[in-house]
Amino acid sequence: MSEEKRILLVDDEVDILEFISYNLEKEGYKVYTAQNGKDAIKIADKKVPDLIVLDVMMPEMDGIVTCEELRKNPKLRSTVIAFLTARGEDYSQIAGFEAGADDYITKPIRPKVLISRVKALLKRAVNADEASVEVSNSNIITIGNISIDRERYMITVEGEEMILPRKEFELLSLLASKPGKVFTREEIYSSVWGEQVIVGDRTIDVHIRKLREKIGDKHIKTLKGIGYKFVD
Repeated sequence: MSEEKRILLVDDEVDILEFISYNLEKEGYKVYTAQNGKDAIKIADKKVPDLIVLDVMMPEMDGIVTCEELRKNPKLRSTVIAFLTARGEDYSQIAGFEAGADDYITKPIRPKVLISRVKALLKRAVNADEASVEVSNSNIITIGNISIDRERYMITVEGEEMILPRKEFELLSLLASKPGKVFTREEIYSSVWGEQVIVGDRTIDVHIRKLREKIGDKHIKTLKGIGYKFVD
């Protein structure tokens, strides 16, 4: 299955691109590379990769801005984006998740660990697509003034359409699938990110905040120490 998967690597350091490309190609992946954000956006639009591994610190257009631009492209709604960075600061991760990233891979990284993370991310993406089909026979959920279109990764709030980053969409779809049900943080991590994908403790909080900014505060309620629920 791996030979069918396309991966775009974006880093301004050629030696890192060569190292990662070599190890991924050995596993049968089709690998594309870019040394800056502008080229990455063009290649991603043309090739529509399954996974983009994106460096944060790049000249001219950094990884955060590049990620934001990539997430505006409807073609890439199912593409997983993981940041590759030597920076472990909490604020950097929060900025990345707000831009629409799915996960972080920290440099330096051993080949076996890299391959394991890539496989987990791609597997999670496949499982998410299958789950979205199984959750409901209908591709559209309508609750009050909010309509959720599973096929287009688009929501409509009071007549205004907007395309959400993949993880924000999956989180909203999960909560809205059972209005009033309290989803624990553990359930959310497992359903949206998968047990094999490691994310920071504040990941859910960041995504909840971004959703509230887009659909309004009243629809997602916090139960301190437990989790979240969707209300009409």
